[in-house]
Amino acid sequence: MLLASMNKVVFGYSDAPCLENASMDIYSGEFVAVTGPNGASKSTLLKLALGLLKPWCGDIYLAKQNQIGKKLVIGYVPQQIAAFNSGFPSTILEFVRSGTYVKGSWLRKLGPRDHAFTEQALRQVGMWDHRNRKIGELSGGQKQRICIARALAQQPDLLIMDEPTTGMDQESRFGFYELMHHHVKEHGRTVVMVTHGLTEVRSYLDRIIELERKEDGGWKCCTTTSCSGHFSPVG
Repeated sequence: MLLASMNKVVFGYSDAPCLENASMDIYSGEFVAVTGPNGASKSTLLKLALGLLKPWCGDIYLAKQNQIGKKLVIGYVPQQIAAFNSGFPSTILEFVRSGTYVKGSWLRKLGPRDHAFTEQALRQVGMWDHRNRKIGELSGGQKQRICIARALAQQPDLLIMDEPTTGMDQESRFGFYELMHHHVKEHGRTVVMVTHGLTEVRSYLDRIIELERKEDGGWKCCTTTSCSGHFSPVG
């Protein structure tokens, strides 16, 4: 099933476009990396796909429903979201648990499933034992982990992350890749992430979308590489 697509999208922050002729498709049940040199507008590409930015021209599609006809749930971890102020008052548990409200009203009472999803997400990123600590006390890598946990607690159909392994050591990065691979293959989720560490993560991926520089200086989304050799769109 096609979850998101861009077709010949052009966008810029000033008079000159930073993205030109950007086209891509994201299907359910795949693990995709978006890569390119520094300054290649990778974060901009994600924001456009999510509807957070409006293109100058071109078409953008984002599914409203998942494969079973329910509202599509999107988890988004922006770049450098882990830079919380040291005085941030929330505990880790409260912060991650807030992600479960995405599936309903902020006024509803949390149920056993919400608490279970919160605990599961924190355990998956290795932060359950720290759940009662204040966020401002954490290291950068730990803050990054709880942001990922909050997104996972939403039980997202589509998980989009901008350089999610920032601040992680090598062991943590490989554990993260294994976790994302599990969510894709065992739970049918779609994971899209910006990364520079293609050598590390390539064996876990289904596809790589690469931004390349145009001759006149802009960036275009023109290279899509199959990594697994067996991926085909679902639906």
